Amino acid sequence: MEKKIYRIEKDAAVPFRNQVDFCVGTGRMGLALQKEYQDQLELVQREIGFQHIRGHGLFCDDMAIYQQYTAADGTVKAEYNFTYLDLVMDSYRRLGLKPFLELGFMPEKLASGTQTVFYWKGNVTPPREYRAWCALVQATLRHLMERYGADEVVTWPVEVWNEPNLPGFWKDADMQEYFRLFEHTFAAVKEVDRRFRVGGPAVCGGSDELWIRSFLEFCSSRKIPVDFVTRHHYTTEVPERVGHYGYVKLMKPQDGFDNLQTTRDIIDSFEEYRGLEIHITEFNTSYIPNAPIHDTNQNAAFLAHQLSRLGDYGDSYSYWTFGDIFEEFGVPFTPFHGGFGLVANGCIPKPTFWTFSFFKELQGTCVHRSEDAVIVRTKDGSYRGVAWAESLERCGRDLELSFELPVSGEACCVLTKTVDEETCNPLAVWHGMGEPSSFSQRQKKILREAAVPAVQAKRQQARDGVLTVALQVREHGVVYFEVSAVELTPDRGYVYQRVMGR
Repeated sequence: MEKKIYRIEKDAAVPFRNQVDFCVGTGRMGLALQKEYQDQLELVQREIGFQHIRGHGLFCDDMAIYQQYTAADGTVKAEYNFTYLDLVMDSYRRLGLKPFLELGFMPEKLASGTQTVFYWKGNVTPPREYRAWCALVQATLRHLMERYGADEVVTWPVEVWNEPNLPGFWKDADMQEYFRLFEHTFAAVKEVDRRFRVGGPAVCGGSDELWIRSFLEFCSSRKIPVDFVTRHHYTTEVPERVGHYGYVKLMKPQDGFDNLQTTRDIIDSFEEYRGLEIHITEFNTSYIPNAPIHDTNQNAAFLAHQLSRLGDYGDSYSYWTFGDIFEEFGVPFTPFHGGFGLVANGCIPKPTFWTFSFFKELQGTCVHRSEDAVIVRTKDGSYRGVAWAESLERCGRDLELSFELPVSGEACCVLTKTVDEETCNPLAVWHGMGEPSSFSQRQKKILREAAVPAVQAKRQQARDGVLTVALQVREHGVVYFEVSAVELTPDRGYVYQRVMGR
Protein backbone atom coordinates (compact mmCIF):
# COMPACT_ATOMS: atom_id res chain seq x y z
CA MET A 1 0.00 0.00 0.00
CA GLU A 2 1.33 3.40 -0.99
CA LYS A 3 1.52 5.81 1.96
CA LYS A 4 1.53 9.60 1.86
CA ILE A 5 1.53 12.23 4.62
CA TYR A 6 0.41 15.81 3.99
CA ARG A 7 0.78 18.59 6.55
CA ILE A 8 -1.51 21.58 6.00
CA GLU A 9 -0.27 24.93 7.29
CA LYS A 10 -2.54 27.17 9.34
CA ASP A 11 -2.83 29.97 6.79
CA ALA A 12 -2.63 27.81 3.65
CA ALA A 13 -4.39 29.06 0.52
CA VAL A 14 -4.06 27.03 -2.68
CA PRO A 15 -5.53 27.92 -6.10
CA PHE A 16 -8.59 25.78 -6.87
CA ARG A 17 -11.43 26.90 -9.13
CA ASN A 18 -14.42 24.66 -8.45
CA GLN A 19 -17.13 24.99 -11.09
CA VAL A 20 -18.42 21.44 -10.74
CA ASP A 21 -22.06 22.52 -10.67
CA PHE A 22 -22.10 25.12 -13.46
CA CYS A 23 -23.49 22.88 -16.20
CA VAL A 24 -24.39 19.29 -17.02
CA GLY A 25 -25.14 17.66 -20.36
CA THR A 26 -28.25 15.88 -21.57
CA GLY A 27 -29.39 13.75 -24.45
CA ARG A 28 -31.35 15.50 -27.17
CA MET A 29 -33.95 17.94 -25.90
CA GLY A 30 -36.95 15.91 -27.04
CA LEU A 31 -36.09 13.16 -24.54
CA ALA A 32 -37.05 15.53 -21.73
CA LEU A 33 -40.69 14.63 -22.47
CA GLN A 34 -40.12 11.16 -20.97
CA LYS A 35 -40.92 10.43 -17.32
CA GLU A 36 -37.73 8.42 -16.63
CA TYR A 37 -35.67 11.33 -17.98
CA GLN A 38 -37.40 13.70 -15.59
CA ASP A 39 -37.04 11.29 -12.66
CA GLN A 40 -33.29 10.99 -13.24
CA LEU A 41 -32.87 14.74 -13.62
CA GLU A 42 -34.84 15.39 -10.44
CA LEU A 43 -32.56 12.97 -8.56
CA VAL A 44 -29.45 14.69 -9.90
CA GLN A 45 -30.77 18.12 -8.98
CA ARG A 46 -31.80 17.03 -5.50
CA GLU A 47 -28.46 15.40 -4.66
CA ILE A 48 -26.03 17.59 -6.65
CA GLY A 49 -27.81 20.64 -8.09
CA PHE A 50 -26.47 22.02 -11.36
CA GLN A 51 -27.05 25.56 -12.60
CA HIS A 52 -27.26 24.97 -16.38
CA ILE A 53 -28.11 22.13 -18.74
CA ARG A 54 -26.89 21.68 -22.32
CA GLY A 55 -27.85 19.20 -25.01
CA HIS A 56 -28.44 18.70 -28.72
CA GLY A 57 -31.61 18.81 -30.76
CA LEU A 58 -33.27 22.14 -30.00
CA PHE A 59 -34.28 22.52 -33.64
CA CYS A 60 -34.61 18.84 -34.57
CA ASP A 61 -37.95 17.77 -36.02
CA ASP A 62 -39.06 15.86 -32.89
CA MET A 63 -39.27 19.24 -31.14
CA ALA A 64 -41.49 20.44 -34.03
CA ILE A 65 -40.51 24.10 -33.74
CA TYR A 66 -39.93 24.86 -37.42
CA GLN A 67 -42.99 24.40 -39.64
CA GLN A 68 -44.03 25.52 -43.11
CA TYR A 69 -47.37 26.12 -44.81
CA THR A 70 -48.55 27.23 -48.24
CA ALA A 71 -50.31 30.59 -48.24
CA ALA A 72 -53.31 31.47 -50.40
CA ASP A 73 -51.05 33.06 -52.98
CA GLY A 74 -49.07 29.83 -53.31
CA THR A 75 -45.96 30.99 -51.44
CA VAL A 76 -44.38 28.76 -48.80
CA LYS A 77 -44.10 30.49 -45.45
CA ALA A 78 -42.54 29.58 -42.11
CA GLU A 79 -44.37 29.28 -38.81
CA TYR A 80 -43.20 28.16 -35.39
CA ASN A 81 -44.64 25.69 -32.91
CA PHE A 82 -43.34 26.08 -29.35
CA THR A 83 -45.61 23.52 -27.64
CA TYR A 84 -42.87 21.00 -26.82
CA LEU A 85 -40.26 23.68 -26.19
CA ASP A 86 -42.47 25.14 -23.46
CA LEU A 87 -42.93 21.75 -21.81
CA VAL A 88 -39.19 21.08 -21.79
CA MET A 89 -38.18 24.54 -20.60
CA ASP A 90 -40.85 24.55 -17.90
CA SER A 91 -39.46 21.26 -16.58
CA TYR A 92 -35.92 22.66 -16.50
CA ARG A 93 -36.97 25.83 -14.75
CA ARG A 94 -39.00 23.83 -12.20
CA LEU A 95 -35.77 22.06 -11.24
CA GLY A 96 -33.79 25.29 -11.01
CA LEU A 97 -31.91 24.88 -14.29
CA LYS A 98 -31.01 27.48 -16.89
CA PRO A 99 -30.42 26.19 -20.43
CA PHE A 100 -27.01 26.51 -22.02
CA LEU A 101 -28.57 26.87 -25.45
CA GLU A 102 -26.88 24.88 -28.20
CA LEU A 103 -28.34 26.00 -31.55
CA GLY A 104 -28.79 22.90 -33.72
CA PHE A 105 -29.42 20.71 -35.54
CA MET A 106 -31.12 21.76 -38.82
CA PRO A 107 -34.87 21.29 -39.29
CA GLU A 108 -35.40 19.04 -42.33
CA LYS A 109 -37.59 21.60 -44.10
CA LEU A 110 -34.88 24.23 -43.71
CA ALA A 111 -31.88 22.00 -44.48
CA SER A 112 -29.78 22.21 -47.63
CA GLY A 113 -29.10 18.46 -47.63
CA THR A 114 -30.13 15.10 -46.22
CA GLN A 115 -27.06 14.07 -44.18
CA THR A 116 -27.98 13.10 -40.62
CA VAL A 117 -26.25 11.89 -37.47
CA PHE A 118 -27.30 9.37 -34.82
CA TYR A 119 -30.19 6.97 -34.45
CA TRP A 120 -32.56 9.93 -34.23
CA LYS A 121 -31.31 11.48 -37.47
CA GLY A 122 -30.30 15.00 -36.58
CA ASN A 123 -29.71 16.91 -39.83
CA VAL A 124 -26.15 18.29 -39.98
CA THR A 125 -26.26 20.32 -43.20
CA PRO A 126 -26.18 24.13 -43.46
CA PRO A 127 -29.46 25.98 -43.85
CA ARG A 128 -30.89 26.29 -47.31
CA GLU A 129 -31.52 29.97 -46.57
CA TYR A 130 -29.56 31.79 -43.88
CA ARG A 131 -32.31 34.39 -43.63
CA ALA A 132 -34.79 31.69 -42.65
CA TRP A 133 -32.34 30.15 -40.16
CA CYS A 134 -31.75 33.51 -38.48
CA ALA A 135 -35.50 34.13 -38.34
CA LEU A 136 -35.96 30.77 -36.60
CA VAL A 137 -33.27 31.57 -34.04
CA GLN A 138 -34.71 35.00 -33.36
CA ALA A 139 -38.32 33.79 -33.10
CA THR A 140 -37.26 31.11 -30.60
CA LEU A 141 -35.33 33.55 -28.43
CA ARG A 142 -38.12 36.10 -28.48
CA HIS A 143 -40.65 33.46 -27.50
CA LEU A 144 -38.47 32.38 -24.57
CA MET A 145 -38.02 35.99 -23.48
CA GLU A 146 -41.75 36.59 -23.58
CA ARG A 147 -42.43 33.44 -21.56
CA TYR A 148 -39.64 33.60 -18.97
CA GLY A 149 -38.67 37.29 -19.00
CA ALA A 150 -36.00 39.05 -21.05
CA ASP A 151 -33.76 39.72 -18.05
CA GLU A 152 -33.72 36.00 -17.27
CA VAL A 153 -33.29 34.56 -20.78
CA VAL A 154 -30.35 36.82 -21.69
CA THR A 155 -28.42 35.07 -18.92
CA TRP A 156 -28.67 31.78 -20.84
CA PRO A 157 -25.41 31.27 -22.80
CA VAL A 158 -25.82 30.59 -26.53
CA GLU A 159 -23.53 28.16 -28.38
CA VAL A 160 -23.61 27.88 -32.15
CA TRP A 161 -23.77 24.22 -33.29
CA ASN A 162 -21.87 21.16 -32.00
CA GLU A 163 -18.50 19.75 -33.11
CA PRO A 164 -18.42 21.21 -36.63
CA ASN A 165 -14.82 20.00 -36.97
CA LEU A 166 -16.22 16.47 -37.40
CA PRO A 167 -17.81 15.60 -40.77
CA GLY A 168 -20.42 13.55 -38.92
CA PHE A 169 -21.73 16.66 -37.14
CA TRP A 170 -21.29 19.27 -39.89
CA LYS A 171 -21.35 18.37 -43.57
CA ASP A 172 -17.78 17.83 -44.82
CA ALA A 173 -16.51 19.56 -41.63
CA ASP A 174 -16.58 22.66 -43.84
CA MET A 175 -14.78 25.27 -41.77
CA GLN A 176 -15.66 28.29 -43.89
CA GLU A 177 -19.33 27.30 -44.01
CA TYR A 178 -19.36 26.99 -40.23
CA PHE A 179 -17.80 30.43 -39.91
CA ARG A 180 -20.59 31.74 -42.15
CA LEU A 181 -23.16 30.07 -39.90
CA PHE A 182 -21.54 31.56 -36.82
CA GLU A 183 -21.35 35.08 -38.22
CA HIS A 184 -24.99 35.12 -39.30
CA THR A 185 -26.19 33.53 -36.07
CA PHE A 186 -24.10 35.80 -33.84
CA ALA A 187 -25.56 38.88 -35.55
CA ALA A 188 -29.11 37.50 -35.36
CA VAL A 189 -28.88 36.78 -31.62
CA LYS A 190 -27.34 40.17 -30.83
CA GLU A 191 -30.09 41.87 -32.85
CA VAL A 192 -32.65 40.36 -30.48
CA ASP A 193 -30.76 41.63 -27.42
CA ARG A 194 -27.13 42.75 -27.14
CA ARG A 195 -26.96 41.24 -23.67
CA PHE A 196 -26.99 37.68 -24.99
CA ARG A 197 -23.59 35.99 -24.74
CA VAL A 198 -22.72 33.95 -27.83
CA GLY A 199 -19.83 31.55 -28.39
CA GLY A 200 -18.38 28.62 -30.32
CA PRO A 201 -16.98 26.67 -32.10
CA ALA A 202 -17.77 23.70 -29.77
CA VAL A 203 -15.03 21.54 -31.25
CA CYS A 204 -13.76 18.19 -30.01
CA GLY A 205 -10.21 16.86 -30.01
CA GLY A 206 -8.05 16.05 -32.99
CA SER A 207 -8.26 19.27 -34.96
CA ASP A 208 -9.19 21.51 -32.04
CA GLU A 209 -6.05 23.67 -32.19
CA LEU A 210 -6.44 24.37 -35.91
CA TRP A 211 -10.13 25.13 -35.58
CA ILE A 212 -9.89 27.38 -32.54
CA ARG A 213 -7.08 29.42 -34.02
CA SER A 214 -8.84 29.70 -37.39
CA PHE A 215 -12.11 30.56 -35.65
CA LEU A 216 -10.53 33.46 -33.77
CA GLU A 217 -8.69 34.63 -36.87
CA PHE A 218 -12.02 34.74 -38.68
CA CYS A 219 -13.76 36.56 -35.81
CA SER A 220 -10.88 39.02 -35.61
CA SER A 221 -10.93 39.72 -39.34
CA ARG A 222 -14.70 40.28 -39.27
CA LYS A 223 -14.58 42.33 -36.04
CA ILE A 224 -16.88 39.85 -34.26
CA PRO A 225 -16.72 40.37 -30.47
CA VAL A 226 -17.26 36.69 -29.61
CA ASP A 227 -18.21 36.33 -25.94
CA PHE A 228 -16.59 32.97 -25.16
CA VAL A 229 -14.91 29.96 -26.73
CA THR A 230 -16.26 26.44 -26.33
CA ARG A 231 -14.61 23.06 -26.77
CA HIS A 232 -14.95 19.45 -25.60
CA HIS A 233 -12.65 17.21 -23.57
CA TYR A 234 -12.55 13.40 -23.69
CA THR A 235 -9.73 11.29 -22.29
CA THR A 236 -9.70 7.86 -23.92
CA GLU A 237 -8.14 6.31 -26.97
CA VAL A 238 -10.13 4.94 -29.94
CA PRO A 239 -12.46 2.21 -28.63
CA GLU A 240 -12.28 -1.48 -29.44
CA ARG A 241 -15.72 -2.52 -30.69
CA VAL A 242 -17.15 -5.78 -29.33
CA GLY A 243 -20.84 -6.49 -29.88
CA HIS A 244 -22.89 -3.60 -28.53
CA TYR A 245 -19.92 -2.11 -26.63
CA GLY A 246 -16.75 -0.10 -27.01
CA TYR A 247 -13.85 -0.90 -24.69
CA VAL A 248 -11.47 1.99 -24.15
CA LYS A 249 -8.05 2.75 -22.74
CA LEU A 250 -7.65 5.84 -20.58
CA MET A 251 -5.18 8.54 -21.59
CA LYS A 252 -2.63 9.96 -19.18
CA PRO A 253 -4.44 12.85 -17.44
CA GLN A 254 -1.59 15.30 -18.03
CA ASP A 255 -1.82 14.78 -21.80
CA GLY A 256 -5.42 15.96 -21.67
CA PHE A 257 -4.59 18.91 -19.43
CA ASP A 258 -1.78 19.93 -21.78
CA ASN A 259 -4.22 19.86 -24.68
CA LEU A 260 -6.65 22.09 -22.79
CA GLN A 261 -3.83 24.54 -22.13
CA THR A 262 -3.34 25.00 -25.88
CA THR A 263 -6.81 26.57 -26.09
CA ARG A 264 -5.89 29.12 -23.44
CA ASP A 265 -2.60 29.86 -25.19
CA ILE A 266 -4.27 30.32 -28.58
CA ILE A 267 -6.91 32.66 -27.22
CA ASP A 268 -4.38 34.75 -25.35
CA SER A 269 -2.27 35.14 -28.48
CA PHE A 270 -5.03 37.44 -29.82
CA GLU A 271 -4.86 40.83 -28.15
CA GLU A 272 -8.58 41.51 -28.52
CA TYR A 273 -9.55 38.10 -27.08
CA ARG A 274 -6.94 37.73 -24.34
CA GLY A 275 -8.54 36.34 -21.19
CA LEU A 276 -11.74 35.34 -23.01
CA GLU A 277 -13.83 32.76 -21.17
CA ILE A 278 -13.46 29.08 -22.08
CA HIS A 279 -16.41 26.76 -21.54
CA ILE A 280 -15.79 23.03 -21.82
CA THR A 281 -19.33 22.16 -22.87
CA GLU A 282 -18.75 18.40 -22.87
CA PHE A 283 -16.33 16.18 -20.97
CA ASN A 284 -16.14 12.59 -19.84
CA THR A 285 -13.72 9.70 -20.10
CA SER A 286 -15.00 8.06 -23.31
CA TYR A 287 -16.78 9.89 -26.12
CA ILE A 288 -19.11 6.98 -26.97
CA PRO A 289 -22.40 6.17 -25.16
CA ASN A 290 -21.69 2.44 -24.90
CA ALA A 291 -18.34 2.39 -23.06
CA PRO A 292 -18.61 0.11 -20.00
CA ILE A 293 -16.03 2.24 -18.15
CA HIS A 294 -18.70 4.90 -17.57
CA ASP A 295 -20.49 2.60 -15.10
CA THR A 296 -17.41 1.80 -13.02
CA ASN A 297 -15.65 2.99 -9.89
CA GLN A 298 -12.57 3.50 -12.06
CA ASN A 299 -14.49 6.22 -13.90
CA ALA A 300 -15.40 7.87 -10.58
CA ALA A 301 -11.79 8.03 -9.39
CA PHE A 302 -10.45 9.23 -12.74
CA LEU A 303 -13.09 11.98 -12.89
CA ALA A 304 -12.21 13.10 -9.35
CA HIS A 305 -8.73 13.95 -10.59
CA GLN A 306 -10.26 15.72 -13.59
CA LEU A 307 -12.57 17.82 -11.41
CA SER A 308 -9.62 18.87 -9.28
CA ARG A 309 -7.91 20.39 -12.32
CA LEU A 310 -10.47 21.40 -14.97
CA GLY A 311 -11.05 24.79 -13.38
CA ASP A 312 -7.44 25.62 -14.24
CA TYR A 313 -8.32 25.49 -17.94
CA GLY A 314 -11.97 26.42 -18.24
CA ASP A 315 -14.45 28.86 -16.75
CA SER A 316 -16.89 25.97 -16.75
CA TYR A 317 -16.95 22.27 -17.60
CA SER A 318 -20.08 20.28 -18.32
CA TYR A 319 -20.23 16.53 -17.71
CA TRP A 320 -21.73 14.61 -20.59
CA THR A 321 -24.40 13.58 -19.36
CA PHE A 322 -26.63 13.59 -16.27
CA GLY A 323 -28.58 10.43 -17.16
CA ASP A 324 -28.84 7.38 -19.38
CA ILE A 325 -32.03 8.24 -21.26
CA PHE A 326 -29.94 8.73 -24.35
CA GLU A 327 -30.23 7.38 -27.89
CA GLU A 328 -27.28 8.36 -30.09
CA PHE A 329 -26.61 4.72 -31.03
CA GLY A 330 -30.20 3.61 -30.46
CA VAL A 331 -32.13 2.50 -27.41
CA PRO A 332 -29.75 0.55 -25.10
CA PHE A 333 -30.41 -3.13 -24.47
CA THR A 334 -29.62 -3.17 -20.73
CA PRO A 335 -29.68 -0.73 -17.79
CA PHE A 336 -25.90 -0.95 -17.37
CA HIS A 337 -24.66 -0.44 -20.93
CA GLY A 338 -21.82 2.04 -20.52
CA GLY A 339 -24.03 5.09 -20.98
CA PHE A 340 -22.66 8.57 -20.40
CA GLY A 341 -24.97 9.29 -17.49
CA LEU A 342 -24.31 9.87 -13.81
CA VAL A 343 -27.50 7.85 -13.29
CA ALA A 344 -28.36 4.46 -14.80
CA ASN A 345 -31.85 3.72 -16.03
CA GLY A 346 -33.99 2.83 -13.05
CA CYS A 347 -32.71 5.93 -11.21
CA ILE A 348 -29.63 4.08 -9.94
CA PRO A 349 -26.71 6.42 -9.17
CA LYS A 350 -23.39 5.28 -10.62
CA PRO A 351 -20.17 5.78 -8.65
CA THR A 352 -19.31 8.92 -10.67
CA PHE A 353 -22.57 10.48 -9.43
CA TRP A 354 -21.03 10.64 -5.95
CA THR A 355 -17.78 12.15 -7.22
CA PHE A 356 -19.85 15.13 -8.38
CA SER A 357 -21.87 15.20 -5.17
CA PHE A 358 -18.66 15.22 -3.12
CA PHE A 359 -17.02 18.00 -5.15
CA LYS A 360 -20.16 20.11 -4.82
CA GLU A 361 -19.40 20.19 -1.08
CA LEU A 362 -15.94 21.71 -1.62
CA GLN A 363 -16.93 25.33 -1.01
CA GLY A 364 -14.40 27.46 0.85
CA THR A 365 -10.70 28.29 0.82
CA CYS A 366 -8.61 25.54 -0.70
CA VAL A 367 -5.81 24.54 1.68
CA HIS A 368 -4.53 21.46 -0.14
CA ARG A 369 -4.54 20.17 -3.70
CA SER A 370 -2.48 17.23 -4.89
CA GLU A 371 -2.74 14.41 -7.42
CA ASP A 372 -4.91 12.45 -5.00
CA ALA A 373 -6.85 14.95 -2.85
CA VAL A 374 -8.45 18.38 -2.51
CA ILE A 375 -9.27 19.97 0.86
CA VAL A 376 -11.06 23.24 1.59
CA ARG A 377 -11.55 25.15 4.84
CA THR A 378 -15.03 26.61 5.34
CA LYS A 379 -15.91 29.90 7.00
CA ASP A 380 -16.61 28.20 10.33
CA GLY A 381 -13.13 26.64 10.39
CA SER A 382 -14.18 23.09 9.50
CA TYR A 383 -12.63 21.13 6.63
CA ARG A 384 -14.09 19.27 3.68
CA GLY A 385 -12.07 17.09 1.37
CA VAL A 386 -12.13 14.51 -1.38
CA ALA A 387 -9.44 11.87 -1.87
CA TRP A 388 -9.16 9.29 -4.65
CA ALA A 389 -6.98 6.42 -5.84
CA GLU A 390 -6.84 6.76 -9.60
CA SER A 391 -5.27 4.19 -11.90
CA LEU A 392 -5.39 3.94 -15.67
CA GLU A 393 -5.30 0.15 -15.55
CA ARG A 394 -5.94 -2.18 -12.64
CA CYS A 395 -2.69 -2.51 -10.70
CA GLY A 396 -3.70 -2.95 -7.05
CA ARG A 397 -2.79 0.64 -6.15
CA ASP A 398 -4.34 1.31 -2.74
CA LEU A 399 -3.49 4.51 -0.86
CA GLU A 400 -3.01 5.31 2.81
CA LEU A 401 -3.30 9.07 3.14
CA SER A 402 -2.69 11.10 6.28
CA PHE A 403 -3.63 14.77 6.53
CA GLU A 404 -2.36 16.83 9.47
CA LEU A 405 -4.87 19.65 9.89
CA PRO A 406 -4.59 22.67 12.19
CA VAL A 407 -7.71 22.93 14.38
CA SER A 408 -8.78 25.26 17.14
CA GLY A 409 -10.51 22.77 19.44
CA GLU A 410 -9.47 19.45 20.95
CA ALA A 411 -12.37 17.17 20.00
CA CYS A 412 -13.45 16.84 16.37
CA CYS A 413 -15.92 14.80 14.40
CA VAL A 414 -14.38 13.06 11.37
CA LEU A 415 -17.11 12.08 8.91
CA THR A 416 -16.35 9.97 5.84
CA LYS A 417 -18.34 8.80 2.85
CA THR A 418 -16.67 6.05 0.85
CA VAL A 419 -17.36 4.99 -2.73
CA ASP A 420 -15.28 2.10 -3.97
CA GLU A 421 -15.66 -1.34 -5.47
CA GLU A 422 -16.52 -2.90 -2.10
CA THR A 423 -18.84 -0.27 -0.62
CA CYS A 424 -20.74 1.35 -3.50
CA ASN A 425 -20.73 -0.69 -6.68
CA PRO A 426 -24.16 -1.30 -8.25
CA LEU A 427 -22.49 -2.64 -11.40
CA ALA A 428 -21.02 -5.56 -9.43
CA VAL A 429 -24.38 -6.31 -7.82
CA TRP A 430 -26.07 -6.27 -11.24
CA HIS A 431 -23.43 -8.69 -12.50
CA GLY A 432 -24.02 -10.95 -9.51
CA MET A 433 -27.74 -10.93 -10.30
CA GLY A 434 -26.97 -12.39 -13.73
CA GLU A 435 -26.95 -9.08 -15.63
CA PRO A 436 -30.73 -8.88 -16.17
CA SER A 437 -31.75 -6.72 -19.12
CA SER A 438 -34.79 -5.49 -17.22
CA PHE A 439 -35.36 -5.17 -13.49
CA SER A 440 -38.13 -6.33 -11.25
CA GLN A 441 -39.12 -3.75 -8.66
CA ARG A 442 -37.29 -5.78 -6.03
CA GLN A 443 -34.09 -5.90 -8.09
CA LYS A 444 -34.30 -2.17 -8.69
CA LYS A 445 -34.65 -1.55 -4.95
CA ILE A 446 -31.62 -3.72 -4.19
CA LEU A 447 -29.50 -1.96 -6.81
CA ARG A 448 -30.40 1.43 -5.41
CA GLU A 449 -29.39 0.19 -1.95
CA ALA A 450 -26.05 -0.91 -3.43
CA ALA A 451 -25.51 2.51 -4.99
CA VAL A 452 -24.98 4.65 -1.89
CA PRO A 453 -21.72 5.55 -0.09
CA ALA A 454 -20.65 3.89 3.13
CA VAL A 455 -20.91 6.54 5.87
CA GLN A 456 -18.88 6.61 9.09
CA ALA A 457 -18.38 9.20 11.81
CA LYS A 458 -16.01 9.15 14.78
CA ARG A 459 -14.85 11.54 17.48
CA GLN A 460 -11.13 12.19 17.46
CA GLN A 461 -8.81 14.21 19.70
CA ALA A 462 -6.37 16.80 18.37
CA ARG A 463 -2.83 17.02 19.71
CA ASP A 464 -1.11 20.38 20.05
CA GLY A 465 -3.67 21.99 17.75
CA VAL A 466 -3.25 19.38 14.99
CA LEU A 467 -5.72 16.68 14.02
CA THR A 468 -4.50 13.77 11.89
CA VAL A 469 -7.03 12.31 9.49
CA ALA A 470 -6.00 8.89 8.18
CA LEU A 471 -7.80 7.53 5.14
CA GLN A 472 -7.62 4.15 3.45
CA VAL A 473 -8.49 4.66 -0.21
CA ARG A 474 -8.81 1.49 -2.23
CA GLU A 475 -7.88 1.40 -5.91
CA HIS A 476 -10.57 3.20 -7.95
CA GLY A 477 -12.01 4.53 -4.70
CA VAL A 478 -13.24 8.04 -3.83
CA VAL A 479 -13.59 9.18 -0.21
CA TYR A 480 -15.28 12.37 0.99
CA PHE A 481 -14.43 13.60 4.49
CA GLU A 482 -15.41 16.39 6.86
CA VAL A 483 -13.64 17.56 10.00
CA SER A 484 -15.50 19.81 12.43
CA ALA A 485 -15.42 20.71 16.10
CA VAL A 486 -17.77 18.59 18.20
CA GLU A 487 -18.92 18.56 21.80
CA LEU A 488 -20.42 15.44 23.34
CA THR A 489 -23.85 16.26 24.79
CA PRO A 490 -25.35 12.97 26.07
CA ASP A 491 -28.80 12.68 27.58
CA ARG A 492 -28.95 12.09 31.35
CA GLY A 493 -28.02 8.49 32.04
CA TYR A 494 -26.96 7.63 28.48
CA VAL A 495 -23.50 6.03 28.29
CA TYR A 496 -22.54 5.02 24.74
CA GLN A 497 -19.67 2.77 25.87
CA ARG A 498 -22.03 0.84 28.14
CA VAL A 499 -24.58 0.51 25.34
CA MET A 500 -21.88 -1.01 23.16
CA GLY A 501 -20.77 -3.37 25.90
CA ARG A 502 -17.36 -1.78 26.35
